[in-house]
Amino acid sequence: MSSSYNNTESFHTAESTSEHDGSSQAEKLPGDNTMSQDSEVKSSASTLEHDPLSHDAYATQPTKYEPQALNEDNLPPDLEPNSRRESITEVSRELSRVLTNAKSIEDRIRKQEEAGVPIPPMGGGKDYPPMLPDKEPYVVAFDGENDPFHPHNWPLKTKVIQCAIIAADTFCIAFGSAIFSEGVPQIAARYHVAHVVATLGITLYVLGFATGPVIWAPLSELYGRRPVMLLSSVAFASFNFAVACSDRLESILICRFFAGCLGAAPMVVAPAGFADMFGNRTRGTVMVVYSMAVFVGPLLAPFIGGFTVANKSLGWRWTAFITGILASANVVLVVLFQKETHHPILLVQKAREIKRRTNNWGIHAPHDEFQLSVREIVENNLSRPLMMLFTEPIILFISLYNAFIYGMLYLFLTAYPFVFQEGYKMAPGVAELPYFGMVIGEIFGGCFCIYREKGYVRALEANNGKIIPETRLPTIIWGGVAFPIGILWFTWTGNYHNDIHWMVPTVSGLFTGFGLMGIFVPSMNYIIDSYLVFAASAMAANTFLRSSFGAVFPLFASFMFQNMHTNWAGLLLGLFSILLIACPILFVIYGKRLRQRSKYAFDL
Repeated sequence: MSSSYNNTESFHTAESTSEHDGSSQAEKLPGDNTMSQDSEVKSSASTLEHDPLSHDAYATQPTKYEPQALNEDNLPPDLEPNSRRESITEVSRELSRVLTNAKSIEDRIRKQEEAGVPIPPMGGGKDYPPMLPDKEPYVVAFDGENDPFHPHNWPLKTKVIQCAIIAADTFCIAFGSAIFSEGVPQIAARYHVAHVVATLGITLYVLGFATGPVIWAPLSELYGRRPVMLLSSVAFASFNFAVACSDRLESILICRFFAGCLGAAPMVVAPAGFADMFGNRTRGTVMVVYSMAVFVGPLLAPFIGGFTVANKSLGWRWTAFITGILASANVVLVVLFQKETHHPILLVQKAREIKRRTNNWGIHAPHDEFQLSVREIVENNLSRPLMMLFTEPIILFISLYNAFIYGMLYLFLTAYPFVFQEGYKMAPGVAELPYFGMVIGEIFGGCFCIYREKGYVRALEANNGKIIPETRLPTIIWGGVAFPIGILWFTWTGNYHNDIHWMVPTVSGLFTGFGLMGIFVPSMNYIIDSYLVFAASAMAANTFLRSSFGAVFPLFASFMFQNMHTNWAGLLLGLFSILLIACPILFVIYGKRLRQRSKYAFDL
């Protein structure tokens, strides 16, 4: 929309106020009076069914702006109630956008009035344009639930292509986090530093995963998934090439951090993009694709990196070159084939097309009026996730469980070479082949999660389509049992390399990989189901803690296995993983009560 439209649409003349008999409405969500308190949003969220609407008109003179909530009792009689209805998933995303202050134009206008800021003149001596009779006819919307323009109704082939592109981008950044580990010994020798100092290249990269999503998540809500993915992919490729070409260790470490931070967009955009295209009944299955990319990438990377580093004509720099080349290929895929999936942005594109072809410049989408400042990004997208992390037991303990297994994933990057390269004396590259045992286990775990989705769908249908988050928890318990079995099997058999064949600790990866997927996938879905309204903040909290553990674990892994030996270090880690099984068990019993008492949880 033009600036004149945005600056004048919220003011009314006295004549328009009396003519419409106070029917002008601020652009708000139904059931929400002020949108200023999180608890008020939560209490009204269960009744939300419609997109935000507005009936403001152009004005020639400013008057006092008094917003009034739009609800089902005061809808205009000519508005079809179901014409813009969306599923509860889309409502929760709309609320998440509101709760991040992306929609705060009313507050801005109110503050400008209080400060006495005048409306900018039209220029050229022109008066303000005449009022539109009614704003609603100019607001575009989806054409019912079966609109082919809506991502939920796209052909399956289109959805598969989009999921493949998103998963490839996610795989690439996960791959880049681990392939660097194979070059750590060469880097330590080249720059005459301790092994742990060279390991900072992994730590800073994964630490970037914790900081990047804080910015990428709100930007994807404001500008769409595709431009954010494109910008992130370009930045990721650029900084990987910078790592490969840097001569100083400081430059390498700094570029690794920015590669992780700026390349981390898929960590938050991928689940959001999948949710754009799939509803509750299929979202859990699609999340397996995302989780496979997150966990398989770091396990395949050492295999490729090991042979790369062992080749004297390549060396450690080519681990960064390979990642940069893969990232560049992803840039091409995003440019040529990725489509925008974010619903409000699709309506913006639709409005622009109609506007261009009809030459009617009043046509617009509600998202055209969204505004987001740096202060709002910092205050609402950083403070709320941290607040939820330390005040919500469900988020804290599920995220702690996720963080532990994610940290273990990166700890295995040290443990496997310690067992197979130093213990079994395997050559670089060959010593990374046992990772495929864990990859196969992850495939089995992913298939198990898909199988368990049938039970979730049956429970959903039996409950009249209402979400029961605790239905996700039994799958976590199955994964939680398998994971410590894999840890103890690997560490205790791998410790006696002179007496036990190398295939025995390799087979342990079946249980470890199964546990990784069995815990991670349903945990993500449990958090989303429990915090529909605040799902974005809940996922940000989870990503922050998870990535922090992934960054720290590689730093103490080598000291732990060298000083405690493989078996006793594994026993300690196995006991921790056994204790954490209590988290899903307790939430099976107390989860519903905790959600009912929560300020943020969504209880249907």
